[in-house]
Amino acid sequence: MVARGRLDDYNSPWLPPAQKTEIPPASARHHGEGSVRRERSTIALLEIIFGSKLFKHPLLQKYTRLVHEDLAATYSRDIQKWLLVAPIIGVATGLVITVINLLILDLIWARALPAYLQHHWMIVPGLLVGFLLTGLIMQFCTPDPDEHSTEEIIRSYHDHQGDIDMRPFWWKLLAGVTTVSSGGSAAMEGPSIYGGGAIGSWLWTRLRRFGLESRDRRIMLISGAGAGMAAVFRAPLTGLVFALEMPYKDDLAHEALLPSLVASVVSYATLVALVGSEPLFGFSGTTTFKAMDLLWSALLGIGIGLVALVFDITFRRVRTFFVASRMPHTVKLLLGGLGTGLCGLAFVSVFNNGLIPIGPNYEAVRAVLNSSYPSQVLIYFAILKMAASIFSIGSGGVSAIFVPLLLVGGCIGRAFAQTVVHTGTVDLYAAVGMAAFIAAGYKTPLTAVVFVAETTGGHSFIIPSLIGAAIAYAVSGEASVSGDQHFQEIAKLEGLSDVRVREVMQKRVVSVQADATLREFVQSIAVHHKHTVYPVRDGSRVVGLVSLAVLGSTPLEKWDSITVQAIADLTPTFVYEDCDLMEALRLLARENPDPMLLVTAADGQLTGIVTKTDILRAVESSHGSRSADSDR
Repeated sequence: MVARGRLDDYNSPWLPPAQKTEIPPASARHHGEGSVRRERSTIALLEIIFGSKLFKHPLLQKYTRLVHEDLAATYSRDIQKWLLVAPIIGVATGLVITVINLLILDLIWARALPAYLQHHWMIVPGLLVGFLLTGLIMQFCTPDPDEHSTEEIIRSYHDHQGDIDMRPFWWKLLAGVTTVSSGGSAAMEGPSIYGGGAIGSWLWTRLRRFGLESRDRRIMLISGAGAGMAAVFRAPLTGLVFALEMPYKDDLAHEALLPSLVASVVSYATLVALVGSEPLFGFSGTTTFKAMDLLWSALLGIGIGLVALVFDITFRRVRTFFVASRMPHTVKLLLGGLGTGLCGLAFVSVFNNGLIPIGPNYEAVRAVLNSSYPSQVLIYFAILKMAASIFSIGSGGVSAIFVPLLLVGGCIGRAFAQTVVHTGTVDLYAAVGMAAFIAAGYKTPLTAVVFVAETTGGHSFIIPSLIGAAIAYAVSGEASVSGDQHFQEIAKLEGLSDVRVREVMQKRVVSVQADATLREFVQSIAVHHKHTVYPVRDGSRVVGLVSLAVLGSTPLEKWDSITVQAIADLTPTFVYEDCDLMEALRLLARENPDPMLLVTAADGQLTGIVTKTDILRAVESSHGSRSADSDR
């Protein structure tokens, strides 16, 4: 047999470390002697093969290294990492949200709703008790009673690197349960988004030792939030899109695409394995639309955009008032519960038709979609639903208003179809109204359309819904029910698109010839210039970049035989002199970017280089000039 040392000493990326083979005890030899002999023979054969001259041939080693580099480039985005981490987020979130789902819908609200509809006098006391409990929990069991639900996730994403304080985690989930199940005009997406986001952030602390980076915590945060959304609404695509749209009013969190996708699908699968996969809501009517419906959808989008604009501003004003108020948080919640209860009582006192504008209102969504109500009833219901939502969440109730926006939009859309369009396809306009109000209220137009399609089964209405949502989103401007959504971060660097690379690039370029040895490079160039990266030339043509970090990983005794070209990155990024700085910044900020961009003239000759530092200097100079102008 070949000595084991020959196998261990061979440094091949394809060969796993040799494993120790142990002889089984005598009692097991009858069954295992044959397999042990086969294992020994296999190890001996591998030692002979990999220890042979064939596998030490320079040409084979060269191509082995190239294949290794190609595989490393192919999986440079840490795909394997997210394929392991994201399913853990999905399963954990799916289990927690399933418990919340059953607790609120099947245990508490299933009993509270019939009681409210049968005994109207119970509505206000029931809301007061529920909101009192919420206020006590948030005031005495959490460090900041105004920080919870979707807003806490968005704020953590932008300001705290995805860090969520887990000490009040269960208390906040309980406060969400008491808010919604007692009749608060909200739905379960609030505790679900918060729960999933917090789980993602917490898992980062537990899995960090397995190679997670600091920036991964933000990604895991919103991936968990998307998983919560996917589970609570049984809509995995909605969870994915919501996770990407949630942090910004006008952009997407692109880095979270893969983990959000995996986490949302796994979370959805976890919930439906326990409670079923049928759509949360559903249409019972038409499945087609005409060309004229697209025009009417656009007009409906305009109207809903204006209504949503007023609602968003009013909601933010009320929320700001309650946050700034010095009254105890419990008192704030009692006022909110009183206002919510009066809205519910005002409706059932006039219309005793099974609807009530409080609570999670899933049954109301199904009724609006599949039953026939006069337009005045729908409008009256929509007005009181908006008022109840402002009282419930504006006062500090622990949840969110995704479903209330959906329901209000559906009511307005159905009333529009009955009184303006005079059509039988009222379900189409209900779908358009739902998507439009969510798009205008939450600034998540794609989520709105996908959500309506997934939760109602009305996939044939995607085009009209897109039109209505886009127009409502535009008409409502920058107004949003969320006070923590940001504009895209790159927008802060305003004015860069008017500046050209030639204006900020470094024109004095120190380069090295490709055929120079590493020792020549160090002695003639690196010791005299304190750069970390140098362009590599082949004659007058620039062919790549060489980094001192790579040089440092090359054994010193090989510096006389290895050329610069052998360790250089031969795929540099070139830009023309008239490239704007916004595009240059995009190239430098992408995943696995080059440390510098090589700037060339129209004839292809290198004229300079540009780095992030050069762009930051340009931004500082631009801001300084504007400040000086404003001072004058």
